[in-house]
Amino acid sequence: MSFQIVSDGSCDLWEEIVREKDICVVPFYVSFDQEHYQKEQKELAVHAFYQQMVDNPQVFPRTSLPSVQDYADAFEPYLRQGKDILCLCLASTLSGSYNSACTAAELMREAYPERSVRVVDSCVVTLLQGMLVLEAARMRDAGLSLEQAVEQVERLKKSGRIFFTIGSMEYLVHGGRVGKLVGLAASTLHLRPLVLWKDNEISAAGVGRSRGSSIKKVLEMARSYLQKLEKPLSAYRLVVGYGYDREEGIRFRDRLVEILREWGAVMEVGVFQIGATIGVHTGPHPIGLGVMEGFSPEEEN
Repeated sequence: MSFQIVSDGSCDLWEEIVREKDICVVPFYVSFDQEHYQKEQKELAVHAFYQQMVDNPQVFPRTSLPSVQDYADAFEPYLRQGKDILCLCLASTLSGSYNSACTAAELMREAYPERSVRVVDSCVVTLLQGMLVLEAARMRDAGLSLEQAVEQVERLKKSGRIFFTIGSMEYLVHGGRVGKLVGLAASTLHLRPLVLWKDNEISAAGVGRSRGSSIKKVLEMARSYLQKLEKPLSAYRLVVGYGYDREEGIRFRDRLVEILREWGAVMEVGVFQIGATIGVHTGPHPIGLGVMEGFSPEEEN
């Protein structure tokens, strides 16, 4: 029997694909004054969020996670229809969204004991979470059971990597992700950090002295990683993520495609806009790419 896919808003999937793939998204909340919060995408569009950051560089927005009630309200209509649920949440190391979903799932199991609600800690963020959600939709549409899909999701999420850079250290410092002394030194020297996400954690991967050099280094990092993959490149999904500047994201994607063609690989590379959940920490100018192994119906069979 088919199941319903639910994700929190950190998956950063655009409205058209959410409707097309029948995915339910439970949004995070965003505030620029720590008093009034708006639901991302529902009440505050992502581009409007970044525009406010660009227009007001001294204002540092915050996000608030979906509540237990938010998840319960999302789950219940599907359970009432007789559907099971697979819910994929932002890495629990970064947010309590997963815990909210788990608590809501327990409440729903009491009300609907004949139904199954599986909540999975995706252990990934933004681009990778969106990719994982879309792979889960492919599993559902290929006829996998809920338990089979959970098993595949648990396997695929371990292969996820993100290589990216940001415009400055200001937002990381303000959010407490790096120390003020480190941030001041980086700002004084005009350094742009290179960042890697793997194995459920974020780590520094170097610095660049300009936007151009940092983007070039991100591509070099990705190239080195892709050359060492155990499986053929065709077994993986690649996607580019950007913040405020879509044109920069397209240029980055085109350069990545050129690199792939140099290897004789012709692949579709998607372009995602990174949402507010991660954008409050990166500032308006994150850019990079995500890599994750894709679901193969042949392997399942």
